[in-house]
Amino acid sequence: MPHSTTPSTPSVPLYVNDGLLNSNQVGYLQASFPDEPLEELRQRFERDGYLFLKGLLPRDDVLKAREDYFTYLAPSGVLAPGTLPVEGIFDEKKDKLDYPGMYVNNLGAGFADANGRPRGGLFVDLALKAHSEPWYKDGFCKHPALHSFIAKITGWGDGNTLGLTRSLLRNNTPQNKAIGVHYDQIFLRHGEDTSMTAWVPMGDIALDGGGLIYLENGHTLGQEIEKAFYDKARQTGLTEEEAKNAFNKNMMGGGLLADGAKEFAAAHGRRWLVTDYQAGDVVLHTPYMIHASTINKDPKNVIRLGTDLRFVDSSRPYDKRWTNVYEFGDGV
Repeated sequence: MPHSTTPSTPSVPLYVNDGLLNSNQVGYLQASFPDEPLEELRQRFERDGYLFLKGLLPRDDVLKAREDYFTYLAPSGVLAPGTLPVEGIFDEKKDKLDYPGMYVNNLGAGFADANGRPRGGLFVDLALKAHSEPWYKDGFCKHPALHSFIAKITGWGDGNTLGLTRSLLRNNTPQNKAIGVHYDQIFLRHGEDTSMTAWVPMGDIALDGGGLIYLENGHTLGQEIEKAFYDKARQTGLTEEEAKNAFNKNMMGGGLLADGAKEFAAAHGRRWLVTDYQAGDVVLHTPYMIHASTINKDPKNVIRLGTDLRFVDSSRPYDKRWTNVYEFGDGV
């Protein structure tokens, strides 16, 4: 199937935590399709650090999960009156700070209580509990189409391909803070660097709707950052375990490389690759692929919903901390 064409510059302004991205800081993700030759997809993944797969999952299955999620969160008052749960429309009369997203390492929109829980009361409680709901944990996260595709493209096979229980089911209400700059191996260091992340948009996401953005050739930069720190740590006489702990302590709060994607891109001379997403799309990326998100500026107040699912080869060492359901303050 041929790739669809995309414009050379964004049609709408894209904002990150430190401001408006310049047009020369933005490019587009290359779309791929599940029915392309497997070897071509593997080569593209190795080259680019990601695969943006169009329509990997049945659209109806994704929208059903979105409906289940917002039906579950509806008692918090997050949804606009007269709208359907599957639409996920934020009630603009409410204070956005009472409906924070869940960000890297339990950070929520910059507002948290003494236990590290984002401000938000019932909304945050329900968003956390949704991780253990059967329709999500035992259903959506184990979708056979996703498991089968990852088993094939990695070569791990059905028997060794394991979806880790700990996932990050993140909502992003309009105008709240974006996800900062990071790569996933930061949080998976208790295992080999061979995991694969599947980021699954749970619903359509407009270009300015707060979707994930990927740094161009960010996987190579992530590897360089990791290696440089480890080399320096070992030169000072630290053990491998001490080096891991030292790396984590020297990251920004929440394990971020940076809070501002604009400045980070400028410092490293690379563009952020963006796109709009449709329900059924999936992005696979390496554990070193650097990514962030834009601020959700959706003009219709659509809440961005997506989940981070991690897969490993169970025959190899992997981070066992990810075998439990996500909780605030779980130390990962």
